[in-house]
Amino acid sequence: MNKKKDATTRLFDLLQFGEFGGVNPSITDSSTYTFLNPDDMTETFLGHTQGCFLYSRHWNPSNKYLADALAAIENTESAWVTASGMAAITCAILQICNSGDHLITSVTTYGGTYAFLKNYLRKFNIEVSFVDITNHQSVEEEVRANTKLIYTESVTNPLLQVSDIPALSLIARKHGVRLLVDNTFSPLIISPANLGADYVVYSLTKFINGKNDCVAGAICGDQKFIDDLTSVNSGTAMLLGPVLDPLRSSGILKNMHTLHLRLKQHSKNAMYLAERLKELNLKVIYPGLPEHPQHRLMKRIMNPEFGFGGMMALVVDSVMTANRLMREMQQKQVGYLAVSLGYFKTLFSCSGKSTSSEIPEDIQRKMGLYEGLVRFSVGLDNDIENTFNRIKRCLKELKII
Repeated sequence: MNKKKDATTRLFDLLQFGEFGGVNPSITDSSTYTFLNPDDMTETFLGHTQGCFLYSRHWNPSNKYLADALAAIENTESAWVTASGMAAITCAILQICNSGDHLITSVTTYGGTYAFLKNYLRKFNIEVSFVDITNHQSVEEEVRANTKLIYTESVTNPLLQVSDIPALSLIARKHGVRLLVDNTFSPLIISPANLGADYVVYSLTKFINGKNDCVAGAICGDQKFIDDLTSVNSGTAMLLGPVLDPLRSSGILKNMHTLHLRLKQHSKNAMYLAERLKELNLKVIYPGLPEHPQHRLMKRIMNPEFGFGGMMALVVDSVMTANRLMREMQQKQVGYLAVSLGYFKTLFSCSGKSTSSEIPEDIQRKMGLYEGLVRFSVGLDNDIENTFNRIKRCLKELKII
């Protein structure tokens, strides 16, 4: 790993030529691959041969190009790409944890992840402790003899808590457990592996691809972990089979090369909206605001050139008000009433009734998820002042301000 070079330099240093000298790597849409020597096929099945492709559920050249690019920006030895972000999360966790094991996670997490941890893992007899990930004492108090993993999001969904990855890494090292971090909200902005995370997962669907035209995920880690994950005999990813289509891999790889530019604009626009909405005496949650509980932490662990990210939240008094506001904002062309994030247009949704709806309402209240919380994925608007003025008109018409 090379900590001296920044993520964009490592990415742009990769030379990935097409088959006939094209500046874009070739797309390989074959599901299976020929061998000139039967012994080579045997050795490949045994995992003894490097650089040979066997079957596209295992590795595909187009997927390998994308995996290498992701490993470059994350500064990990290797990576593997999946057909969705949830496939990345579930495969990584199931590779690390076996029946009878225990893991610790943040109670503030994406609803699909929460449902997998709370409801699905029980069939494998894997125990889960949900904690306030910002309270390191509570994290350490949950460590048991059978604890194998601490799992968190760099910036949690949807409350935008910032995880202290270096501190969590120290706890993990002290007790001999692994640290897995979902960095979907903050690619390039936060570099979990450089801060002590063992493994990093992504929904590539979001900021990394940036176009909302595909679903994909990734797992980044050391070479042994990726080899184990893709083993034909016992690898979770190989045996569960969430392979990404190579055509989608090719598109994501090209989009990655504009990620640094897009993130800067997402962050610039989100900061502008957060500051202007705060001036209206509204409750705004954004890590870039000085009053955010982890603002100083974010400044300490972030790569500052990319800003504080494109995700923010506005809190109004009820679900009814949130729904009226979102409907009005869509009508006034602020953006779209839609789930997901990282798109070039602004997206907004009421998290408690959408992307966090898998979390029971009593737990939502306990974790501080306001029923009127509207999560914004701020787009790449060139005239963000105009966007703010449209939001302000909506707020005035609904008598929120």
